[in-house]
Amino acid sequence: MNNDKDLKVKRIEKGTVIDHISGGKALLILRVIRVDEGDDTLLILVNVQSRRFGKKDIIKIENRELSQKEIDAISLIAPEAKINIINNFKVTEKIKVKLPESIEGIAKCANPDCITNTNEPILSKFEVWKKDGEDPILRCNYCERTTRVEEGVLDLFR
Repeated sequence: MNNDKDLKVKRIEKGTVIDHISGGKALLILRVIRVDEGDDTLLILVNVQSRRFGKKDIIKIENRELSQKEIDAISLIAPEAKINIINNFKVTEKIKVKLPESIEGIAKCANPDCITNTNEPILSKFEVWKKDGEDPILRCNYCERTTRVEEGVLDLFR
């Protein structure tokens, strides 16, 4: 017997599920991993009730697995996220995102005079710092400018 309060979501045969996203951050993640550039079929749940988080978001992407670079970008926005890889309707791999010590080519330096923001063919590189309860801080390896990763700082991401 179905309970009307149960969340009913279509299962996917193959793809990726990103769960335990802080409430309201799913759309930011979608923009950062650029799902709008493909033919990905998406299911997005925003502000779903969660015992652990109060509210959380969930993203299901059919027929796509995320690259490590995309997982690192997700960790900057939603450090509690969990990623499930789905094959034949079953979870075949579970990934708990973790902040990397450094990132390369994911974010853009906030310093307009940084060499990474010129026409030079140089990928951005940052050290990632995190204090408990705070947003991650990125420190540019070239100009040493620090930038806090916050919601609404989409111009940080390439």
